[in-house]
Amino acid sequence: MTSRSLPTVDPTQLEMMTGGDAELAAEALDIFRNQAEAWGRLLDPAGDPIAWSDACHAIKGSARSVGALALGEACDQAEALGRSGSVGRTQASVALGEVRERMADAIEALADLQHRLRLHRAFPRSRR
Repeated sequence: MTSRSLPTVDPTQLEMMTGGDAELAAEALDIFRNQAEAWGRLLDPAGDPIAWSDACHAIKGSARSVGALALGEACDQAEALGRSGSVGRTQASVALGEVRERMADAIEALADLQHRLRLHRAFPRSRR
């Protein structure tokens, strides 16, 4: 499965992880954004593959917990590449570029969700 075939955000995952508590979910999204920003600084294709693989691993767990599925998948693929022991700089650039792109998409989608959570104090009921 590719990261492009997954939804950017699945709010039901976040709702499940927070027991439907909109305030807790909004706080979790703040934590996610801070973690993604911190770990994202290590996504350097010229850097040590183990370092950026570790960053991808950390982002992956955080992303999946808030429902950022496409980002989680992109991180999983980049992490595997970095840990393979034979990654070229071009491969690393492509994989980490995908992670950065999915991260930007997720942060934007999650900011919208966070706004709705804080505004309505409940999870939005979508077209389920």
